[in-house]
Amino acid sequence: MSDLPASLLPAIRDIAARLARARRVLFITGAGISADSGLPTYRGLGGLYENDLTEEGIPIEDALSGEMLRRRPEIPWKYMTQIEENCRNAGPNAAHRLIAQWERELPYVMVLTQNIDGLHRAAGSENVVEIHGDVHRLKCMDCGFREQVDSLAGRVMPRCPKCASAMRPEVVLFGEMLPTAELNRLMVALNEGFDLVFSIGTTSVFPYIAQPVVEAIRAGIPTVEINPGRTQLSEYVSYQLPLGAAVALSAIEAVRTGEEK
Repeated sequence: MSDLPASLLPAIRDIAARLARARRVLFITGAGISADSGLPTYRGLGGLYENDLTEEGIPIEDALSGEMLRRRPEIPWKYMTQIEENCRNAGPNAAHRLIAQWERELPYVMVLTQNIDGLHRAAGSENVVEIHGDVHRLKCMDCGFREQVDSLAGRVMPRCPKCASAMRPEVVLFGEMLPTAELNRLMVALNEGFDLVFSIGTTSVFPYIAQPVVEAIRAGIPTVEINPGRTQLSEYVSYQLPLGAAVALSAIEAVRTGEEK
């Protein structure tokens, strides 16, 4: 706490007090929460790619699209494998672990994550809406058989053990629909309401990521944005902490538990 800007301490204390009283908390997370685990923040779904075009001379959004998976599956498999390789040796950081801890300690906590790295579940969170899927889950494109894997190493374009059809990572590619079951779970929880909403490490460019924060702001529900940079929501949220996720959440927990120094 002593190394944080003094100007942020009142907000951190307020957030900690609100968290301690909260009955239902929503954590919306993006790539920034995994930065302290050594993962790069992503441009779109793929990230890792600073150039406009891939080696094939196409935008990464086209390479990682549902249409490309149908036409030339080796291309999206190539880049999904690269993404998974970057996730493979990463573990949950303090931010993931604290959210999982708060799920155990508070009456109700839900995580809505854009990330496909699986780190929230690895940290122990159970009530997680993985709106873009998890790169470690494979699904048969024909019979629907599912398999959880530790890595995609040696699994490029594998065949289903049940029907021998092509398998794919169970992630949402560009141009594909969001998973209906996950959307329904989110909508049920939103309809029941939250009394505190966090947006952590996301630029909030997708409407379905920004909308829960926008609705909370309109309803007068306290909102917290944790992001080193500014986003389209920054000027509207109740609290904006220009910090990394692990630093910010650790500071909030230190106040909540009376360990502030």
